[in-house]
Amino acid sequence: MASTKTSPLSFPLLLTLTILFLQPLVSSIIIEEATVQDLQLAFKNKSLTSKQLVEYYRDNIFIQSPLLKAVIVVNPDAMLQADAADKERDALAPGHSLGGLHGIPVLLKDNIATKDKMNTTAGSLALIRSIVPRDAGVVSKLRQAGAIILGKASMTEWANFRDFDHMPSGWCARTGQGKNPYNTKGDTCGSSSGSAISASANLAAVTLGTETDGSILCPSSNLAVVGFKPTVGLTSRAGVIPITPRQDSVGPICRTVADAVYVLDAIAGQDSNDDATIEASKYIPSGGYKQFLKINGLKGKRLGLLKDVFFNFGDEPDLAQAFDRHFSTLRQKGAVLVEDLDASKFLEAYNGIQEYEILATTAEFKLAINSYLEKLEASSVRSLKDLIEFNNKNSKLEKIEEYGQQRFLEAEATNGINNKEKEAIQELAKRSRDGLEKLMTDNKLDALLAPFDSAAFILATGQFPGVIVPAGYDKEGLPFGLCFGGLKGSEPTLIEIAYGFEQATKIRRPPSFSRSSY
Repeated sequence: MASTKTSPLSFPLLLTLTILFLQPLVSSIIIEEATVQDLQLAFKNKSLTSKQLVEYYRDNIFIQSPLLKAVIVVNPDAMLQADAADKERDALAPGHSLGGLHGIPVLLKDNIATKDKMNTTAGSLALIRSIVPRDAGVVSKLRQAGAIILGKASMTEWANFRDFDHMPSGWCARTGQGKNPYNTKGDTCGSSSGSAISASANLAAVTLGTETDGSILCPSSNLAVVGFKPTVGLTSRAGVIPITPRQDSVGPICRTVADAVYVLDAIAGQDSNDDATIEASKYIPSGGYKQFLKINGLKGKRLGLLKDVFFNFGDEPDLAQAFDRHFSTLRQKGAVLVEDLDASKFLEAYNGIQEYEILATTAEFKLAINSYLEKLEASSVRSLKDLIEFNNKNSKLEKIEEYGQQRFLEAEATNGINNKEKEAIQELAKRSRDGLEKLMTDNKLDALLAPFDSAAFILATGQFPGVIVPAGYDKEGLPFGLCFGGLKGSEPTLIEIAYGFEQATKIRRPPSFSRSSY
């Protein structure tokens, strides 16, 4: 990488000037913040090619990656894919059209396998030069849709499962510490940190992240982007470095709700390598998800507002005022905010639930990661035990003394799914039924409101979907989001709600690099 030292200009100023200088050279449209629909229109009007678009994002990555640590690698075949997309578009017969993601560059979180010249490593040095058996299921669908695989985004190493207590969000051995472009002293959150940074800082048109518990919703909240965590199984997890198939999900992280929906339409559906997709595919509506991008989508929606549970901000009146304004907007747009809810049973259901989640996922992780590693080619790491040994041998590079690997050690000490693990899994399902499911069905709710990622563990343990939308910025300039969560298969309703809120507020703004202290 080029040195980040500059003189006499400060780097933030030089960065801004460079981006502004590059922009007119790319095309006659403004690419920064351009939506998928904007880009497709530019393709159609021949004011932009996929090759130019890839060049633009590649240049942005080159300029910003030394600072933000958001991208591990740019796909060496991205330009070839772009050229192929341009040729397909030029050869298209009049009156015909290609898919919404055709020719659109997509960055993937580094735990999503690609059978190409790039490594898939979960941010770790341990899997460099390993060879995956095939593309991940979602990657196959992206390729079928004509999308360009732009590269691999950084992430909290091993999806933040190596060590909960010591490893900071956004750190991995392959890139170092990811930075929040709104204020580099702020938290990126994880583990899909690189995907969220990249979407927010305009390093890609759209990105993919993964979530086991909060890993899409939290970084999206912290980086002023839209994160969509689907119902578990709605998108394939085959070829994704796992934590637990019971909770793992793959979803879009984008700058707008519409862009996230375009991605969801492309990646949702059955995959013979992931049995969960067979059951979940029943939720996919005929005609896809784009039909639910309705400007009046909030009208008549019943939104659960447990104000004392989720929106009690104590000595932070600015946050309270910001969300009160959003509640007013939701009502003005026709939503019904249901506040007379019995929170006692809801809270009782989730009291201590994370202890069951940890017990179950620790054992599930060992089984899942061993199964994944066994299928790799050209890898000396074939098991969790091998990973632990690799980290010990490379402790300085992997920062074992500082960041630890306690969860790895705890997982290695497990021995399958025994009675206590089965009881924990059963308890998680029961508490989800007694918690969110009961609250929503008894009160005929369309969605539950929650700030930031505060309801992430509720959605995660219940295998429920959630979408988070930019909702404001705190006094440090750091973003925060508003999350809409629902029951399994409620993606159409959540899209209507999230899109309606986004269009009514339009809060997102791109990061201003001159405001960040590099």
